[in-house]
Amino acid sequence: MLKAADIMTKDVATIRGSATVAEAVTLMRARDWRALIVERRHQQDAYGIVSESDITYKVIAYGKNPHAIRVYEIMSKPCITINPDLAVEYVARLFAEYHLHRAPVIQGELLGIISLTDILAHSNFMEQSGTALLEQELQEEIKKARIICAETGIRSRECAAAWDAVEEMQAEISHQRAHKPPKTAFEEYCDEYPEASEARMYDM
Repeated sequence: MLKAADIMTKDVATIRGSATVAEAVTLMRARDWRALIVERRHQQDAYGIVSESDITYKVIAYGKNPHAIRVYEIMSKPCITINPDLAVEYVARLFAEYHLHRAPVIQGELLGIISLTDILAHSNFMEQSGTALLEQELQEEIKKARIICAETGIRSRECAAAWDAVEEMQAEISHQRAHKPPKTAFEEYCDEYPEASEARMYDM
């Protein structure tokens, strides 16, 4: 599964909050950047971000002088940051929830920046989503659980552990889809074998 670190742009620029908007524009034009990360003032400080939208909506739209306005006056701070190990599907969900176009990727230090364009360009959602892959794995785990229970007995610890793994995976799929199924795979199994519910009462 793709992670933020796999698709982020490492070519990212920072700027001081005390810099003028004119300086920010010059820097953005030099490399065709659409946003700049605003440097922290100290180690405990939060990162900020200033984007082309901030400049357009807060400076140009009001006819303000970019040489007189400072970056800290229009930036977003603190900004939402992304962990490099976060799956792209969850990055997209964060972007949707907070209406983001881009966000810095940080793990102790600034590693890069990730944008909607990066997500769209690199994710393989049109081929197969992460949830679809999990669904395939779930079906395999269900088959394994049924085989284990048939071999070791439906009241065995092994049978119970196998269904624990199935339910954990099913819970993850439900979380990703924000939808809980009417019945879990284990509950459906119990419909066939009512005594199977005793398998979940083993001592750890």
